[in-house]
Amino acid sequence: MMKKILFTAFLILVSVASFAISKVEADALYEKENYSEAAQAYESILQNEGVAAEVYYNLGNCYYKMDEMPRAILNYERALQLNPGDGDIRANLALARGKTVDKVVPPSEMFFVTWWRNMTNCMSLDSWSKIGISSFILLLCGLAMYMFLTKLTIRKIGFYGAMAMLVVTIIANLAALSQYLGFKYRNAAVVIAPSVTVKSSPSATSTDLFLIHEGSKVEILDSSMKEWIEVKFEEGKQGWVEVETVEVI
Repeated sequence: MMKKILFTAFLILVSVASFAISKVEADALYEKENYSEAAQAYESILQNEGVAAEVYYNLGNCYYKMDEMPRAILNYERALQLNPGDGDIRANLALARGKTVDKVVPPSEMFFVTWWRNMTNCMSLDSWSKIGISSFILLLCGLAMYMFLTKLTIRKIGFYGAMAMLVVTIIANLAALSQYLGFKYRNAAVVIAPSVTVKSSPSATSTDLFLIHEGSKVEILDSSMKEWIEVKFEEGKQGWVEVETVEVI
């Protein structure tokens, strides 16, 4: 039994070491401006070791340097999904979007919707989870102070502190849930084809609605068909495109 445990631990250590070496090698290729080889190395890391915001970010940088903006935007979006509070990812994503053909102006929305989204995305899922757990523990401590201590001042501190921590706990859990659902039910994609004619229905012979270009972000509305997908663009327009012309974030 002990041998089996030691062998499993050895395999884990080897796997971690392999990831570190691969990451170092990929970073070295990037620093030498071998962007194509570095991109392949980062892709291999993601395929073999699982997703990581830093690797997606570096991969996006490789594609940006190679002037492949759709792939750069796609990987910046994936990195941002894992670490929405990272300013560098947001800055590079904005730079990549600035080099696309279509300059999209999103439709206006209620101020509280924008506020909630910005607040939710200011930190990662892990950070919100930690805040939720910590605030819940402080909530219990405040309730204990209120219920079991006799001094009125301390009881008031415990009560109002518990109420404040209750609000923080609710907000943190809602923010974490929002990010989790967005990651689990991924309904956003990036157009990777140079240009796409959006159709009125899932058929090549249907009416042409408008033209969209590579790098545009879309919301997936219907993916039940094999070759076609219904999407909604950031400015509010929607229609059908071929599945192969977009890639899910």
